Amino acid sequence: MTPVRSKARVLVVDDSLMMRAFFGSIFDRVPGIEVVGTASSADEARRMMIQHRPNVMTLDVEMPGMNGLEFLEEVMRDRPLPVIMLSSLTQKGAETSFQALERGAVDCFPKPTSGNREEFARRLSTLVIAAANGAVRFGRYAKDAPARAPASHHHAHPGFDWNGKFTVMSASTGGVDALLQLLPGLPVDCPPVVISLQIEPDFVAPLMQRLKSRCPAKVVLAEDGRPLRRGEIQIACDPATHAVIDRWPDPSVKLLRSDPVNSARPSASLLFATAAKTAGTNAVGAILTGIGSDGVAGMKALRASGALTISQDSLTCLVDQAPAAARAANIIDLDLPIEAIAPAILDACRRAADAAA
Repeated sequence: MTPVRSKARVLVVDDSLMMRAFFGSIFDRVPGIEVVGTASSADEARRMMIQHRPNVMTLDVEMPGMNGLEFLEEVMRDRPLPVIMLSSLTQKGAETSFQALERGAVDCFPKPTSGNREEFARRLSTLVIAAANGAVRFGRYAKDAPARAPASHHHAHPGFDWNGKFTVMSASTGGVDALLQLLPGLPVDCPPVVISLQIEPDFVAPLMQRLKSRCPAKVVLAEDGRPLRRGEIQIACDPATHAVIDRWPDPSVKLLRSDPVNSARPSASLLFATAAKTAGTNAVGAILTGIGSDGVAGMKALRASGALTISQDSLTCLVDQAPAAARAANIIDLDLPIEAIAPAILDACRRAADAAA
């Protein structure tokens, strides 16, 4: 049976009358979304939350009185619901947007320019509907959020006995939080990792800064022709290119300028499928939190090649759509909470004698 979809009841919070009207016009065109109210301040939004009981909120960072970040923290603590941040600050103040993600926002969107409004409307509406239908977990402060175990830093495993395998991963919405939890758990001499990440370009610099300060392994942006090296994590997030795995037994990353694949670029499915073709059982695949189904077709190829396939479980995913689609396709070997994925990758990439020790 097709699951019954809940209507998205959205509260739009923005101090600009023009932007409130613009967001309202987007949602009014989408079946399944209803704007239950608009507010220009935290005080007004607080009253409307009680009166209209929205199940999703869009929230501006810059507002009179209590700003959006302060109100977000209050909402996550006292009346949690999925909150999507929308602000011009996400273009020039990515650090502010990162603070919003760390305080519990589902995602942060830059207010659109005249040239990208249709794509903005599509992405925002998709996320709002997913949030209303329970595909989104939200907020480190949310009362129903799962307890988060601190990442295990594998400093205690010098001389990791590597068996030659590498790992490919994917993440989109919620990926910032997932990577900040998972990657510090990989040791300085970890197996090579390549990650396809859908992320706003303005968020790349603060994410890389945080990862480099927290991860024992070296974290770099993917480069065309860069070999897969032990102790190195390559992140492919350029929206103009796809990242694929080239050659075996000396694999490298190749960046391709070509059309999106199922609306995704970089495409996780393309990364996974090329890993399956070039390496087969010498690859490990992991699909993390994300919206849509990017990665599922490629994960199917990985599973068929004999590679180990892993998904982040629904309780620790911020957005469970992509992992859920992979689980529904019966192509996942291990469905794990985020804190268990790094140890599982290390087990799969460790020589059998070392694993048994």
